[in-house]
Parts: sequence; structure tokens; C-alpha cells
Amino acid sequence: MTTKIDFKKALDTYQAPRGRFRVVHVPDLRYLMIDGRGDPNTSPAFTSAVEALYPVAYKLKFASRTDLKRDYVVPPLEGLWWAEDMDSFTSARDKSRWNWTLLLMVPEWITEAMVSAAVEQAGVKKQPARLEDVRLETLSEGLCVQTLHVGSFDDEADVLADMHRTFIPGQGFQMAGTHHEIYLSDFRRVAPDKQRTILRQPVTSATPVA
Repeated sequence: MTTKIDFKKALDTYQAPRGRFRVVHVPDLRYLMIDGRGDPNTSPAFTSAVEALYPVAYKLKFASRTDLKRDYVVPPLEGLWWAEDMDSFTSARDKSRWNWTLLLMVPEWITEAMVSAAVEQAGVKKQPARLEDVRLETLSEGLCVQTLHVGSFDDEADVLADMHRTFIPGQGFQMAGTHHEIYLSDFRRVAPDKQRTILRQPVTSATPVA
């Protein structure tokens, strides 16, 4: 029997407090990625992206368990979100203007060849519409601020405003990189008021004033 790794427990950066902010250093991690734009509630591209990522992720898990004798729990879905005007996240919440990259983390021992084989296998019976858009990349975030939000995605605005406008500058940081969400709950099955989401913002130390 191989030991199954659950990265939500093994990686400290998957831990976040509710009701307060935590400063963490996130190591370089490798992800299956797929890009899109528009309201995640209505965009067909968002649904198609989810439908493309998971078959590849599970093919990789099974290959790792069978061929490498290294088993793991497929990590939670994650997303990078940005817009030309970041107030669309904290004020207007105009989701039609949002850009996103959906992510599923893969262990460091997963190779490019394994990903290529998994993509090919995922399309054998019924090919997901965006399967060919799935890619493997390393995400380098480094210093980050994060918190656990429990509730609807539409209730994130006040938390993000506090993070962006109060906590981050108050700690001598500047925002850097892209707003990052980690969906600890399956939003397809869990009621909005019970959804658990890590909200993460990469930061850098503010440049000293001369």
C-alpha cells in the first residue's frame, strides 16, 4: 500500500485563518492551467475549462499511483483573477470584465511527458471542448497575504477591500502579482453560505521613501 498525500494538509500554504490575515511564503508550484475571460456564472468557457482540467488531473493521479507508486489526492481547484480596473473586484463587481486562469496543482514528480500522455488519454472516449488548451506551468508567488473566506463569492468584496486597502499597506507591503483563490469547497455542490475559499494576494515590500 502506498501512502496517499493530501496536499491540503501537507502544504502549509493551504492553511488560512478565518477573520484575520496571514503572511505566508508560497514556494514555486506546478499547475495544470487554462485561461478565460468573463463571468464564471454564465461563461461557457469557464465550464469548459473545469471540464478539461479534471480529466487530465485524474489521469495523472492514476498514472502516478500505478507507474510511480506515489498516490495523492487531487488538490482543490484554484483560480487567478484580474481585470484592467481592479475595482471591479472590490466595488462594482463587474464579472464580465474579469480575466481568469483556472489551476489544478500537480506534484513536483509529474513530468511534461506524463501530462502529454494524460491529455491524450483524457480525449480518447469523449474529448472535452478545451482539452487542447490545458498546459503545465510553474507559478512563482513568493510572499503573500491570505485569509479564509466562508460564504458566497459575492460576499468577498469587503474582505478584499480590507486586505488591499488596509492590511497590505499597513504592513508595509505593496500588491504584486495576481489575485488568487483556492476553492476548498466544491462550489458545484456546496451551498453558497458554506463555501470555504482561501483569498490570496501576492505582495512585495514597499519601496522606502527617500
